[in-house]
Amino acid sequence: MGKIAFVFSGQGAQAPGMGKELYECSAAARAVFELCDSIRPGTSEQCFNGTKAELTVTANTQPDMFAVEVAAARALVEAGIHPDALAGFSLGEISALAFSGAVSLEDGFKLVCRRGELMQEASNAADSAMVAVVKLPPEKVEELAGQFDQVYPVNYNSPAQTVCAGLSASMDGFKAAVKAAGGRALPLKVSGAFHSPFMSSAARGLAEVLAPMEFGTPSCPLYSNVTARPYEDGQFKDLLSRQVENPVRWQTIVENMIAAGVDTFIEVGPGKTLSGLIGKINSDVRALNVEDAESLKRTIEEVKA
Repeated sequence: MGKIAFVFSGQGAQAPGMGKELYECSAAARAVFELCDSIRPGTSEQCFNGTKAELTVTANTQPDMFAVEVAAARALVEAGIHPDALAGFSLGEISALAFSGAVSLEDGFKLVCRRGELMQEASNAADSAMVAVVKLPPEKVEELAGQFDQVYPVNYNSPAQTVCAGLSASMDGFKAAVKAAGGRALPLKVSGAFHSPFMSSAARGLAEVLAPMEFGTPSCPLYSNVTARPYEDGQFKDLLSRQVENPVRWQTIVENMIAAGVDTFIEVGPGKTLSGLIGKINSDVRALNVEDAESLKRTIEEVKA
């Protein structure tokens, strides 16, 4: 068997009840939730019993997703499954960072809480939205986005899916242009125009938060959303602050991981969004997921078979 990568989900995958079964079935997962609750009281309660509307607010989404993702990853390690590479989509990169040991779990959680607050503040300052464009190549999406005021391609997810962020006032026209070109534009359940210039204030704020932090070496290669390559020493502060206002190059990250020998991807966290994208990028690799007791059991059995 080739190498195993753990990939950590991004915003949009959150759902009421997420993580509850992991909390109940894994001591390692439960310890993660307890630590998060000690820093941000009510985190596990929000994951398990929060409303869909509550979980969509990015200041909640980010710490809640972090807790579930790291809990899922720790449950796999508890079962004897260790990654050879790591990547996270947007906020998932912070989860991967903390899981890797480059920062402590406590510092990683504090960082993601502040990141969520800063991105919420930036979101509140502009009437913006995000849509996933499917059935069109990235080059065509870039061409269409360029025709509208402040619309930007921000997530390069797969050969036929590119997410765009922009002014709400521009989105109806943009969606119509996408449809006319033979594509579809699907609204995303997020609260801001992430990974775009709308997040410049969040990037500046995050740089201040990161400045005093110290980073160690990850336990295995950790791929950056900005460069699509493994982090090197000294890059963490710069790339993590730039990440919030720059595109996520997910397709290139997956392609680079496969080129480095990864043939099994395990998505840790709610949903199967990343697993689906990975299958569209390369159908020859195996994409598994862990989000609840059943998927944890199934993934452990498949990897150990």
